[in-house]
Amino acid sequence: MNRLIIKYAPVAYALIASAVFLDSLRFKFTNAPETQTIFGKLDAWAASFGAGGLFAQTGLFSQYLIGSAELVASALLLASLVPAFSRLRAIGALIATAVMTGAVSFHLFTPLGIDPNADGGGLFAMAVVVWLTSIAMLVANRSTLSELAAAITGVLFPQPLSGLRPAPAQS
Repeated sequence: MNRLIIKYAPVAYALIASAVFLDSLRFKFTNAPETQTIFGKLDAWAASFGAGGLFAQTGLFSQYLIGSAELVASALLLASLVPAFSRLRAIGALIATAVMTGAVSFHLFTPLGIDPNADGGGLFAMAVVVWLTSIAMLVANRSTLSELAAAITGVLFPQPLSGLRPAPAQS
């Protein structure tokens, strides 16, 4: 049983998270009324402390930016279903975790609330499901994340080659 879970849980996660993200794109990228309500409430909340426009269509956290992040996460998660690209799951899960941490937080800690579109909290529930499963995928792929972090650190902060001495200065 555990082998089946280990084998199929990542596939189920990638498919479910991608389905949720891809389904939401039709709302975000077409400026649907539901999206206008959500991002409008968030922008009004941000304006209350002097950050108006933050969630507007051209704002730093616009529906288009969030939708684009969801699209990238979906592409990486779906690509990770091909065995040669399985390491992409960690990056897709990292992006998904970041996006869903924001979504869950804004639902819980702003006037947005858990039922902004009168859907019985369905949107919030899906955000929580994707958030929790994304965290689980990060834990499951922690070695890949560690390798990626080490590679990035190595590029940003290269270590001097040991054992090499500078050539003597010629006079």
